[in-house]
Amino acid sequence: MERKPVCLTIAGLDPSGGAGIIADLRTFGAFGCYPTAAVTSLTFQNTRGVFGAENQSAATLRGQVEPVLKDLDVVAVKTGMLPSKQCIDEVAELVEEFNIGTLVVDPVVRSTSGFDLVDDAAVRALVERLFPIASIVTPNMAEAEKITGIAIDSEDDVIDAAEIMQSQGARSVLIKGGHLRTIAPDRIARDHLFIFGEREDIDGEYHQTTDTHGSGCTLAAAITANLALGHELSASVKIAKAFVNDAIRTAVKIGHGNSPVNIPAIWRPE
Repeated sequence: MERKPVCLTIAGLDPSGGAGIIADLRTFGAFGCYPTAAVTSLTFQNTRGVFGAENQSAATLRGQVEPVLKDLDVVAVKTGMLPSKQCIDEVAELVEEFNIGTLVVDPVVRSTSGFDLVDDAAVRALVERLFPIASIVTPNMAEAEKITGIAIDSEDDVIDAAEIMQSQGARSVLIKGGHLRTIAPDRIARDHLFIFGEREDIDGEYHQTTDTHGSGCTLAAAITANLALGHELSASVKIAKAFVNDAIRTAVKIGHGNSPVNIPAIWRPE
């Protein structure tokens, strides 16, 4: 029997199942990867918003991750919510200690409902410790603004933000543009991929909907899975984009807020 590539997500737990490690694990499985996980924060949330969190210590994080890395052949790691500088330092040390070759960093800093998930010290540590060792960093527009300190209102702003992040050590940056309607044409959701300074715009269908809970986590996890499967970075991003587009398009109303995207058990693209 063919062995499944092992993927590890290090992120927060969304008890409502729409985002965080639950979305990541489901996405890994949809691509045929073996899913593993470590919890950085127990969040208190549902489709309506985030109401609090109980963050885990760096020691607890290492206690979860180290046995997995010692036992399983982890091909790729994806990070999501990393709530403290101490946790970020621990993740960086683990990645370097175990020679993890593929690291996807989704710089989760604030929930869609406006809840700050990390403090400024954690944002600085994220940039200083994880950007230089990441295969790709996947901020949305708001996260890119927080990280770079500039307002993004145009394509030139997107380019400036990417250049700042690459000057901070990020080799490749995917700035997700679905929230910014002033750049992409109508009915187009445009993401901006920068690989060693080379820019590529990746378009997908824009869906006028609020049922996008977990879309960012799902995209980063799908990129991770496809890199683990051996696809090149640009191809992995494009496959992940199509996957999330399908997940948004087929979302079913769950809860009374922003419903989660529809992650299939097995993805069979049309």
